Amino acid sequence: MTVHGDDHPDDRPLVLDRRTGPYGEVVLRRHGGLLQIIANGTFLMDTSDGRSERQLIRAALTALDTGPGAPPAAPALLIGGLGVGFSLDEAAASPRWGSITVAERESAVIDWHRTGPLRPLTRAALDDPRTALLHTELLGHLSASPGRYDALCLDIDNGPDWTVTDDNAGLYSPAGLAACRAALTPGGVLVVWSALPSPAFERHLRDAGFTTVRTEEIPVARGVPDVLFLASHHYASPSA
Repeated sequence: MTVHGDDHPDDRPLVLDRRTGPYGEVVLRRHGGLLQIIANGTFLMDTSDGRSERQLIRAALTALDTGPGAPPAAPALLIGGLGVGFSLDEAAASPRWGSITVAERESAVIDWHRTGPLRPLTRAALDDPRTALLHTELLGHLSASPGRYDALCLDIDNGPDWTVTDDNAGLYSPAGLAACRAALTPGGVLVVWSALPSPAFERHLRDAGFTTVRTEEIPVARGVPDVLFLASHHYASPSA
């Protein structure tokens, strides 16, 4: 989903908004016809592709529908991180989700979607009555939501091994993964987006009590494939 617009005549990035908050600086800029989000000087995402962010949602639904036991009739989904909105848009396009909650801690990102340049990407999804967009820090929300969600899809920072802000690392720590597991219903699934593979993170997921852990690679236009970590939270024998 590419958003086109005017850039500087010499093709330099055009800064549309720049804000400094409790987690550092966040910038929205336009470059080469794309909208880009930069956090603390590090590129996070743009509107060029979105296939892995969309697959994040599809993979969660597939895991629910093919796991042991009957799939939930109207599963409750929590998306950690709004970003440029690909994951939210994908979720709202499916009638299977009973509710779609998005937790985003950056007020600037929320503003860019509600009334700013990113609104065309998520207008329909935000208007969907199933969607709730929360301005909240994710770990706090998880701690207050035990057993609430059937699927938890995380697209926070650049993944577990490459965080732009230090406090995001807590989400991928043993305590953070325990909070993710506790927020899921029995049979629920956690899917984590990452820019890099991480065998260590796979071990951390198993150590956190997830019964089945696997990875899925998604080719991207440039560079190494993105990675999804899928961790199921059903009760299985130790040999599963």
